[in-house]
Amino acid sequence: MTEALGYFLSSWIDPGLIGLVAAGTLAGIYVGAIPGLSVTMAVSILISFTFKWDVHQALALMCGIYLGGVYGGSRTAILLNIPGAPSAIATAFDGYPMAKRGEAGAAIGLTTVVSVIGGFVGIGALALAAPMMSDFALKFDSRDYLLLAIWGILLVGSLSGESLAKGIFAGALGVTIGTVGLDPLTAEPRLTFGSMQLTAGISYVAAMIGFFGVAEVLAQVHDIKLKAVRQDVSKIVPSWAMVKKYLPLSLRTSTIGVIVGALPGAGGDIAALLAYDHAKRSTKNPSRPFGEGAYEGLVAPESANNAAVGGAHVPMLTLGIPGDAVTAVIIGALYIHGLNPGPMLMIQTPDLFWFLVGALCLANIFLLIFGLTGIRIFCKIMEIPKPILLPMILVLSAVGAYAINNNPVDVYWMLGFGVFGYFMKMYGFQVAPIILGIILGPLMDRSYRQAMLSEQGDLMNYFIGFFTSPITATIVVAMALTVLSQTPWWQNWRKRAST
Repeated sequence: MTEALGYFLSSWIDPGLIGLVAAGTLAGIYVGAIPGLSVTMAVSILISFTFKWDVHQALALMCGIYLGGVYGGSRTAILLNIPGAPSAIATAFDGYPMAKRGEAGAAIGLTTVVSVIGGFVGIGALALAAPMMSDFALKFDSRDYLLLAIWGILLVGSLSGESLAKGIFAGALGVTIGTVGLDPLTAEPRLTFGSMQLTAGISYVAAMIGFFGVAEVLAQVHDIKLKAVRQDVSKIVPSWAMVKKYLPLSLRTSTIGVIVGALPGAGGDIAALLAYDHAKRSTKNPSRPFGEGAYEGLVAPESANNAAVGGAHVPMLTLGIPGDAVTAVIIGALYIHGLNPGPMLMIQTPDLFWFLVGALCLANIFLLIFGLTGIRIFCKIMEIPKPILLPMILVLSAVGAYAINNNPVDVYWMLGFGVFGYFMKMYGFQVAPIILGIILGPLMDRSYRQAMLSEQGDLMNYFIGFFTSPITATIVVAMALTVLSQTPWWQNWRKRAST
């Protein structure tokens, strides 16, 4: 225990490591806030600079960027309705309505505090329950990941709009876009229509910037003469009473984030959506209706996606399996430094495990400090007159789309998706399910193929597994309840039950 404590505090007593964690966290917040500059990209670039460093120095910087970047995506989601990362899509549902009310400062302050709470829950789970959680994650097979992805699309379809049918259509459209390119097994072109440009697929970042950024700019043109909403930044730090009020919800949704984060490939975006769904269903008297600026709609996804960071480290460190895209890159960094992530890592190099836990805790503390500073400057964005702000958003969106692959084609995709997204909004379709569909499409495709291969192509055995596996059966029931909860019969029953 004494040795473990010493390893844990090793990142707290070295000024150089403290500086690296702080610099990484600060950079991560601003990288995460810029659509097009993903945390995965930032960590990937870092590998080329840090491969000659000591492994502790490299991991200290990566931990800071990872934790700060997951939080940073909420900034533009709240201020501009443009999520800086997929895990912030659910944050925009209530964060942007709060900004339009002039409450962006309070929204960012609250998300900062609950993100730190979620981060500590995830780190605590990593430190205390890593072996147990990794065993649970191993019980999920390919069929479960397929159903989990479908459930995620059903959730965002039911949560982001009034019509589940429109949400499912938008999600299916996103899945179709996400499968454009070469077949992962046969390398046959799919939906490319003979175009060589399409064989590489369509970047989900370009689509996200287009559907959220450009489409929002076009929608705002209708109200371009309206005066900008003045933001109230007099009280940014939430009161203790508010934190105490939402602490139980934050702890519950953080637990959801940890569990989903520990599932290889699931990630913070699914965790945030499941947490938002839990908040919407479990909160009887929300501060405001969900989708109109409810505080609960901020607390749930932000605590969950930061808790998923600790969860994602569990399969990475105990099994050598990445929990998400960022931990996949970190595994590569560990290999470069001569380490082998997996069951023997914690036995052969326990100092590395406890150092990583300590660095994540330190990064979480810096997240609270940096997250509550600079909010006044950020909030000034909402007060810029629209004739100036909207062209600036378009320019930044174009830069973000181009920065993905340094390819002007991504800018064309961004503009095309923006125009298409604008018309979808005008006809009552939500764009969030499309983005999630694009992201989860390849996962669904791969999981279905793997499941069918494991059953040797026997469709009957494949469907029998839906009822013989407890995990699969649980997800199927949850999916059925998600669809049932959107039917008029269910809503009428709830009204009668509440009276």
